[in-house]
Amino acid sequence: MESKTQRKVSFRGSEDFLEIELKEPVTHAAGYLGVREALKHTFKEMGVLRSMRTLLSMNQKDGFDCPSCAWPDPEHPSPVSEYCENGAKALGDEATTSHIGADFFQKNSVEELSQLTDFQLNKFGRLVEPMVLKPGSVHYEPISWDESFELIASELKKLNNPDEAIFYTSGRSSNEAAFLYGMFARALGTNNLPDCSNMCHESSGVALGETLGIGKGSTTLEDLYEAEVILIAGQNPGTNHPRMLSALEKCKQNGGRVISINPLEESGLVNFKNPQNIKGWIGGGEDMADIHLPVNINQDIPLIKLILKKLAVLDKEHKNVFDHDFIQKYTNGYDALISDLDTYSSEELLKLTGVPEDKIDETVALLANKSKIIVCWAMGLTQHKNGVENIREFVNLLLLKGAIGKPNAGTCPVRGHSNVQGDRSVGIQHFVDKEMNERIKKYLGFTPPDHEGVDVVGSMKAMYEGKAKIFMCLGGNFVMAASDTEYTAKGIQKCDLTVQISTKLNRTHLITGKTALILPTIGRSEKDMKNGMPRHFTVENSMGRVKKSKGILKPASDTIMSEPEIIANIGHAFFGENHAMNWKSLGDDYELIRTQIDQVAKGFNKTKERSEGAGYYLPNNVRDLDFSMLPNGKAQISINKLPLHELAKDEYMLMTIRSHDQFNTTIYGLDDRYRGVYNARRVIFMNSNDMKAVGLKKLDIVDITSTYDTTVRVAHNFKVVPYNIPSGNLASYFPETNVLVPYNHFADRSKTPISKSIKVRLVKK
Repeated sequence: MESKTQRKVSFRGSEDFLEIELKEPVTHAAGYLGVREALKHTFKEMGVLRSMRTLLSMNQKDGFDCPSCAWPDPEHPSPVSEYCENGAKALGDEATTSHIGADFFQKNSVEELSQLTDFQLNKFGRLVEPMVLKPGSVHYEPISWDESFELIASELKKLNNPDEAIFYTSGRSSNEAAFLYGMFARALGTNNLPDCSNMCHESSGVALGETLGIGKGSTTLEDLYEAEVILIAGQNPGTNHPRMLSALEKCKQNGGRVISINPLEESGLVNFKNPQNIKGWIGGGEDMADIHLPVNINQDIPLIKLILKKLAVLDKEHKNVFDHDFIQKYTNGYDALISDLDTYSSEELLKLTGVPEDKIDETVALLANKSKIIVCWAMGLTQHKNGVENIREFVNLLLLKGAIGKPNAGTCPVRGHSNVQGDRSVGIQHFVDKEMNERIKKYLGFTPPDHEGVDVVGSMKAMYEGKAKIFMCLGGNFVMAASDTEYTAKGIQKCDLTVQISTKLNRTHLITGKTALILPTIGRSEKDMKNGMPRHFTVENSMGRVKKSKGILKPASDTIMSEPEIIANIGHAFFGENHAMNWKSLGDDYELIRTQIDQVAKGFNKTKERSEGAGYYLPNNVRDLDFSMLPNGKAQISINKLPLHELAKDEYMLMTIRSHDQFNTTIYGLDDRYRGVYNARRVIFMNSNDMKAVGLKKLDIVDITSTYDTTVRVAHNFKVVPYNIPSGNLASYFPETNVLVPYNHFADRSKTPISKSIKVRLVKK
């Protein structure tokens, strides 16, 4: 890069220590304290009356979908509080009355802003006018919408090959925006469509596709209510999906049992105080996890193998532990699995797990007599080298128990962002779907590319190697979300143009290509008006239901534009009037987009009518016990190897986690009250015996290093916090520790980063 375009920006921000305070972890989730914190945040950002009015419309049938997680809404939502603390924080964050525009960027250079923390950047407020950062400049300046679209079109036309452009999508976007975005990339001639699912649940999609024929879960929300056993593996509902706790509460009240499988015992799975009933305010709440299995990081496969071995012994004795009728009729691979289990020593498996055997025996005794079993999971299973195999092993358990394709049983991957599953359903994918390509030709009138594009890992590499010239983001904070932060930042800086379609300022607006655009867009909670008429979006929740979402607030500015309209204008600027797709009309009328979605995207049908109210479920072959797309027309029982971690004597296994005051890379505050940490994020949780063994004391400062392929990566200045975590294991917040995750180490087949099992060392300062 020419020196005149090299801006001196920081990819990590300030590392100054604040006055950290440690308290005992909170032993229950939600309750009065959760309500208080939710309202405190929204009142501060939005004002009291505006907050209350908007919260009453969130997740309602005639309102808007929460901009936070993808947990589904019940058939009959609470009329007053169908939201959680983190959903309320997400709303306050999006609908804040703090705004920034030309004056702000004139006063603050990107170099100065980059020295701030991610928390500080987010607090500046909503972006309210399009801005451009020109080559050699360190200040964004205003640009008109038309000039923005022409600049993008001009740069795209300069490319030698369409594959020099990359189009990233976050899970925040609507079905309409994602569909139009994906079709624009394909009309341009590329399948370079990485998305945030590449970094989170791609392992789930691959594993479920291989074993059950669809890359989505099979359960509905109502299935959880009457389940006999719910296993929650590698997931922290209290922080990441708080509304899930209401479903678990109903399960417990109906006699169901909950098993938590996680290195950390998280507050939400200890006790839940539901603020929707009196017991949640003045009572003791509902104890959640009946059994907690504190498994070592990424030793879930040995744990499930040991459980299966013990169940197999009981099955030989009693003949009714496994569902042999189901196994024979619907599955392949049972005999091979039993033979493979015999090759493992129970003692060695037990040692790998780190879990007391009496806890495992208690789990086996519970599972032996049950068939209505649901497995829920999140990043704790997916973000490992063997992430795909982790999920396949849990699927084995469900298949052997016949807990698939019937009410109150099945798979439940819990998605992070509110429409990440919908993005994939409408075509945000880097791989080629020949059937979808045929429908594009038939209904949209152009021929899409038939070669695979790049995913997130591929896009990072392409930018770093100078093979990508344009990088566009439909939402998200790519620099901080992706692995190997410094590598990612250097790659983005090699681009000629970077484009961010955003609501709030983040670090990816500061780590840019030679030219950078900020295109401000409306939020979920805001009205989308065209010619005086309201428009609405559709989204898909974590369980495959499509419903409409309609904001109620006045937009942050008259100069911001909706995502579909932004994309349509880019399409019009590039293709003009004579393209097969009428881009201008699509940006004006979302019903035209929904008609095309129905024609092109698998399973969508009559979306205009069926997305009203509670919405409609997309087809799901597992619910119908249809495995015709798989070998021999049956679900696949799989053989999965044990994870291989060769740790040196001074190495630990580190997993990245969220604090209670964040959502993905968005930092709402600096407190993690569920874990007892206040006013700090640069902390590392460590077993107290491990601390003693190496002479570390509470709040000692350490650097964390990881070494892969001879490259040493460093996360500087973390304070050590003693915590109840298995020996040899560590935990620390992302995105601060993403710098330690090597870009070229990821899950087999899914390429999901190994963010939950990083080999690290600690260096005392």
